[in-house]
Amino acid sequence: MIKRIALTLVMIVLTALFVVSCGGGKEGGGNENSTAASSGGGDNKPAYKSAGDEGTLTGKIVFTGTAPAPKKIDMGQDPVCASAAGDKNTEDVVVADGKLANVFVYVKSGGAVDKYSFDTPSSAVDLDQKGCRYHPHVLGVQTKQTVKITNSDATTHNIHPSPSKNQEWNQSQPSGSAPLEKSFARPETLIPVKCNQHPWMKCYIGVLPHPFYAVSSEKDGTYTIKGLPPGDYTVVAWHEKYGEQTQKVTVPAKGSVTQDFTFNATAAYNKTSLSVQPALTLP
Repeated sequence: MIKRIALTLVMIVLTALFVVSCGGGKEGGGNENSTAASSGGGDNKPAYKSAGDEGTLTGKIVFTGTAPAPKKIDMGQDPVCASAAGDKNTEDVVVADGKLANVFVYVKSGGAVDKYSFDTPSSAVDLDQKGCRYHPHVLGVQTKQTVKITNSDATTHNIHPSPSKNQEWNQSQPSGSAPLEKSFARPETLIPVKCNQHPWMKCYIGVLPHPFYAVSSEKDGTYTIKGLPPGDYTVVAWHEKYGEQTQKVTVPAKGSVTQDFTFNATAAYNKTSLSVQPALTLP
């Protein structure tokens, strides 16, 4: 009788261990897309259907103070890079006529983005490597949208995004090879990307579950986000060196709202709302 009870207990323990070993995996592991299906933005939300009353959010990124002088990049380790055409200056702070470029402006929350899901575009977003630099330096993409990565240089690059919420990857791309096609399953702002072959090569990818984002222009520091359903939103302006700012805006039906952001050369911006101008609603 005692042996029978002991044997039964042993079988129960072994069965429990088997269930745990089969069902347990490291959190975040497994198939990227299947994991995203349970955790990605837009889950269990109805698909957005246009009512024809969308508006526009626009503005400019003002820079005050003395902008740091761009530094010359030493590309001497690769003769192809060293002989490439174009300037070889750093891109972390690009200011023209008092306006700051490469600021990623996006809708963080509110209105339609909290209520609806948005279709993933079928078109790809291009990321090129030319002159041993990433073009563009900052870009946006929707979750699961294809990023087509091209190597236009006569040398090998090694693309290495370092996300915190998406799957990390690191892939070599020789000169003349076919474009790489990648995607990110989860929203994340922003993902730093580097080239392991050329340490000065850096860019940033903002991944969102909706299409409401833009990057400030190198020409005049302006940005435009079109097709935004009317409502109240929280908008973020992010810069790789000066951090981010947030501001509330109200987008009118079939109208426009202007929201400028101001970054200062001596201020320490880091995930805080600072020096923002009130929104101007236009009819």
